[in-house]
Amino acid sequence: MGKRAMNLTHLRYALEVEKMRSISKAAEKLYMGQPNLSRAIRELEASLGIEIFTRTAIGIEVTPQGEEFLSYARSILRQIDEVEAIYTQGKKKKSVFSVSVPRAAYMSYAFSRFAAQIPQDDSVELFYKETNSSRAISNILNADYHLGIIRYAVNYEQYFHEMLDEKNLAHETLSEFTYVLAMSKSHPLAEKKDISFEDLVPYTEIAHADPYVPFLSMAVVKKEELPDNIDKRIFVFERASQFDLLSMTPGTFMWVSPMPDSLLEKYSLIQKNCRCNQKKYRDVLIHKKDYKLSELDRRFIAEVQLSKNF
Repeated sequence: MGKRAMNLTHLRYALEVEKMRSISKAAEKLYMGQPNLSRAIRELEASLGIEIFTRTAIGIEVTPQGEEFLSYARSILRQIDEVEAIYTQGKKKKSVFSVSVPRAAYMSYAFSRFAAQIPQDDSVELFYKETNSSRAISNILNADYHLGIIRYAVNYEQYFHEMLDEKNLAHETLSEFTYVLAMSKSHPLAEKKDISFEDLVPYTEIAHADPYVPFLSMAVVKKEELPDNIDKRIFVFERASQFDLLSMTPGTFMWVSPMPDSLLEKYSLIQKNCRCNQKKYRDVLIHKKDYKLSELDRRFIAEVQLSKNF
């Protein structure tokens, strides 16, 4: 006898447990008893032959296999909800746009322009996720997102091309650049014409805490991507907080891809070149090779192409 077919209700239960990170809290949210929810999760795991969750002292953790499965579950349930809305509620089918990108000001600027041009009466859902290259690739492979933009140093290009080809992902370079320094207009180095790595030593760098290169450890990435002579760093994950830090915290700076003038003015920032930093980076569009770009995809890509010229 084959394995028991998956129950769609159990998929919703599993996603609620993932969200709450607690069986008891998820059961309360679902208006059901904790033993019943625990049994449903065990049945789901048994039908799949994997462990989705592990219990720890601080709550529920998702296993690597569970994370992959839940990604598929979200996609399945989202499509089912859309079909039900179309055929049982008579709703117009929604257009869906989804992209995973690096934390880059010019991309968020392009996305804002793209979103602003969508007519108010259009039925559409937009998903914009800022993350590192490894996660952007996973989001496409797991069918969570249609598009991705990954960033890598040019010296890693062969590795990325081989990996993307192996995973059957199309790739196209959108821009190539060298990082510049972003800092407050009142920064002590703001008026200096020729900034070197040594000039930055007394100051505090703001940096993103997740590496761009999937096969390297954080320690190696820090060594390769960042100058070794900086002793003070603030690691952030949220792009918005970095601008507040730069404008409000004295003596901070950040390596960034060139930013639009409107954002520099908004946060009273300037960007400056550093003669010691000649390393080239690329932002590369990726998607599955059999994926056909939608009209929304093309509009967003066009805005990125315009915004990269700053």
